[in-house]
Amino acid sequence: MKTQATKSQNQLPLPPGNLGLPVIGETISFLSDPDFATKRQKKYGNIFKTNLFGSPTIMMIGAEANRFIFSGENQNFTIKWPETVAVLLGPASLSMQTGSIHQTRRKLLSQAFQPRALASYTPAMVEITNSYLQKWANLGQLTWYPELRQYTFDVACKLLVGTDTTNDHHFTELFEEWSGGLFTLSIRLPWTKFSKALKCREQLLTKIEQIILQRQKQPSSEQDALGLLLNAKDEDGNSLSIDELKDQILTLLFAGHETLTSALSSFCLLLAQKPEILAAARKEQQQITCTDMLTSEHLKQMTYLDQILKEVLRVIPPVGGGFREVIQSCEFNGYRIPQGWSLLYQIGKTHQDETIYKDAQNFDPERFDPTRAEDKSKPFSYVTFGGGMRECVGKEFAKLEMKIFAALLLRGYEWELVAGQNLDLIMIPTSQPRDGLKVIFGSI
Repeated sequence: MKTQATKSQNQLPLPPGNLGLPVIGETISFLSDPDFATKRQKKYGNIFKTNLFGSPTIMMIGAEANRFIFSGENQNFTIKWPETVAVLLGPASLSMQTGSIHQTRRKLLSQAFQPRALASYTPAMVEITNSYLQKWANLGQLTWYPELRQYTFDVACKLLVGTDTTNDHHFTELFEEWSGGLFTLSIRLPWTKFSKALKCREQLLTKIEQIILQRQKQPSSEQDALGLLLNAKDEDGNSLSIDELKDQILTLLFAGHETLTSALSSFCLLLAQKPEILAAARKEQQQITCTDMLTSEHLKQMTYLDQILKEVLRVIPPVGGGFREVIQSCEFNGYRIPQGWSLLYQIGKTHQDETIYKDAQNFDPERFDPTRAEDKSKPFSYVTFGGGMRECVGKEFAKLEMKIFAALLLRGYEWELVAGQNLDLIMIPTSQPRDGLKVIFGSI
């Protein structure tokens, strides 16, 4: 029976599409054209073939495709990243691990994002956010995106690793150059972004090792991710090696920084363009009495803000999609999905499905009101944080930081976009305004 099934699968056609040039395929278009997927979806439909980062790839769009991929994890598919990402994140990173090791490490890391841990992060998040908002009000006019990057990096360093980077600009600069090489061509020549990022990785790992050794000598009472990992033991009672700790910490810093910066800048951009939604968001904040420090209880009352943040992440998801490798040939919608190929599921295009989201191009937070709940009509139609067993382990951390930032911003500050700037979005590695989001900023 298995032979017969394999034979019939082999007779199925490959999805339509174009593999592009030898070796590099359509990688350059993928990296440079924000409408790459849209153009091909119009031409070929919701499933098509291409060639990205040296690998023949099938791109799949829609909730059904997402369900197919997420439910086939470790059976038909396994995690696969472009070589540059795999090398720069490191072999011991949670993002690269598979099977039982991935599940064990994920369980371990998820302790840093449980409700109790998140509640303990709130005061520090509020404090750091307030200091940055005041700094920006003093500036009056600024390019916001790079400032938001510094803000999210400070929060990630403080709460995930227990270190203060306020005066360590070199660490921040290394991190920026390292992350700049993640989604590039894998060319190891001295002047390429990838080679420069490799050098930065070595320096970052040295700095992270110093932090780890310091914490081992002087254990901290703070329950951050590093503290949990330092005390962790596997099934045989062994501690994590220094090398694994370094890769895991680097991954956590990246995850807690890059995508969050994108999400926050999208929130600031979209609300500046939607004054009626901004006014409604402010009205909700005015109805919540908060005389002292913002707390978890205050945040629970902000239901309209929840809807706004969810809609921001639907309209401009920080990450465009996710890669998998086909480890066993299979079939989807009459097409052959061959072993050895890559798969790429699409987040942004899934969120534009008009059969799920009414007027999908329109920014409408009320689509997430419990009375409408458009995202509940079909499983995996809202996949900002991925799905299945590889769903983002830190998603609740990200949602908490976004909500605290948004609430404090709405309660005390106003901003408007500087005229004449380019607001088109660069999509890779994460979505961001081309001119860096120039704003006039001040206290209310």
